[in-house]
Amino acid sequence: MNAQTTTLPLEIAPERAEQARAVDALIERAFGPGRYAKVSERVREGNRQRLDLSFTAVAAGEVVGAVRLWPVRIGAARGLFLGPIAVEGAWRKHGIGGDLVERALAAGGAAGEPFVLLVGDLPLFGPHGFEIVPRGRVILPGPVDPRRVLWRALRPGGLDGVAGQAHVPGDG
Repeated sequence: MNAQTTTLPLEIAPERAEQARAVDALIERAFGPGRYAKVSERVREGNRQRLDLSFTAVAAGEVVGAVRLWPVRIGAARGLFLGPIAVEGAWRKHGIGGDLVERALAAGGAAGEPFVLLVGDLPLFGPHGFEIVPRGRVILPGPVDPRRVLWRALRPGGLDGVAGQAHVPGDG
């Protein structure tokens, strides 16, 4: 892609099932095979993506960005797990990733979900209201830098009493 392609009209909409292969390919290009070793993948294994809360950015019929949300439980509390989020290289630095995150957060809140958890960088996600989870409140299924475990309430009190092991909900 060249710089001109980044000026095409862009549509952000819920991910459709038929876009799964294009989104998977985008994620593979963005993160490579090393992503399968990350703790975030443990939270997604055996889980079912919330298509109604996941979004794609499409330009000229091509998926150029995507964000996915998944159900998660932390202890007994049900919420959402964000990720992966990916944007094609030529489309980065245009705010698309932030727009995708905001759209997913709004959809999660509108669906009545109480919180979103993710593993990521505070400088990237802090502007979207995420903060570092207090040490020991969330136990992920594998080693992770605790400064990268972030969460955000989607409604007042959405994080009250949330503590424990993060796992795939039994009803996925």
